[in-house]
Amino acid sequence: MILYHGSNMEVREPKLLASKRLLDFGTGFYLTSDYSQAKKWAVRTTARREEGAPVISVFSFEETEIEKLKTLTFENANKEWLRYISMNRTDKSAGDSYDIVIGPVANDQAIRTVNNYLKGYFNEDIAIQLLLPQKLKDQYAFKTEQALSILEFKEVRFI
Repeated sequence: MILYHGSNMEVREPKLLASKRLLDFGTGFYLTSDYSQAKKWAVRTTARREEGAPVISVFSFEETEIEKLKTLTFENANKEWLRYISMNRTDKSAGDSYDIVIGPVANDQAIRTVNNYLKGYFNEDIAIQLLLPQKLKDQYAFKTEQALSILEFKEVRFI
């Protein structure tokens, strides 16, 4: 499987870095199978950090390797996904022990829905109804060194 990592610099050897940012799936090395999503991440990261240049690092892994890891997969934006990202985005995560978490990305429109849900403007059912029609891209959070070890660097693509 091929995955893309968008950033403001090339990444040949992924590392787990502590971040002050509260991300959907918590701390991890984030990738996506969607090139256009990685491109958006690269452009945004470069703008936010105000340095470097948008670049996409390409990785692959054997899908059979993922079966050996503790993986949490969300097929779509459902109540479990909403609860999980809500915990991570409010820093109430219990520090789960997953190696990899896979699921939809809370894009700009989705994050507004999630934030309004977190503020109590509407309940889970309404949030999910608003999220379901959206065509959310995927994201893979590699959260442990063991998970990172299955990734093989392929190439860098400059945008």
